[in-house]
Amino acid sequence: MINEAVILAGGFGTRLKSVVKEVPKSMALINGKPFLEFQLNYLLRFGIDKIVFSVGYKNEFIQSYFGSRFKTIAISYAIENEPLGTGGGIKNALKNIDGNEAYVLNGDTMFEVDLLEYYNFHKNKDSKISLSLRFLEDVSRFGSVETDSENRITGFHEKNFVKSSRYINGGIYIINKCFYENLNLGTKFSIEHDCFEKIYKTEKLFGFRCDEYFLDIGIPDDFNKAQHEFRRFENR
Repeated sequence: MINEAVILAGGFGTRLKSVVKEVPKSMALINGKPFLEFQLNYLLRFGIDKIVFSVGYKNEFIQSYFGSRFKTIAISYAIENEPLGTGGGIKNALKNIDGNEAYVLNGDTMFEVDLLEYYNFHKNKDSKISLSLRFLEDVSRFGSVETDSENRITGFHEKNFVKSSRYINGGIYIINKCFYENLNLGTKFSIEHDCFEKIYKTEKLFGFRCDEYFLDIGIPDDFNKAQHEFRRFENR
């Protein structure tokens, strides 16, 4: 099983500046608590006991709030002195992972994937990289992901390419560290554009479909929606 996770928590939150100021968007307050606290409580439910925060912009807010431990989760930090992109941030953070594999999460998205089912799917497919997929009626904000009957990824579509119902990249990955380290991608790159969209034709990437609760707080409307909808997590 996997008991370690990387959280990409270095985003600037450009689209949230009208409602979130002075802190990274992953620290945006939802009902008085930083978004990351909800993510950590979610990970606790699946036995995660070590987190590496991939941080850069105003990382001191995250470090001062969480320190080196949250409940039973040990916390470390992979600090970017300059923006490395999502891929570079993951590559840098995976150096702090003890095992061969880790979950990777976007620090602005709550997606209640059953991580145990996801892991079993990943192992049964003998996949080196797996993506969580979420069905949406309108995918124009996110882009979409195509899969075949075996759930192998067969294509990606850019944002605004289509507005119809499709599956999107839900932002939770399982990544084999050794495979990732062997890719010749440099230090600064996008995990989506420079990795997934380049290697899916030659490498087996699989998509785990999940229709559980999903919300990306990256725009003001959804940030405001979280203030109401995240009450579902208060008694967990």
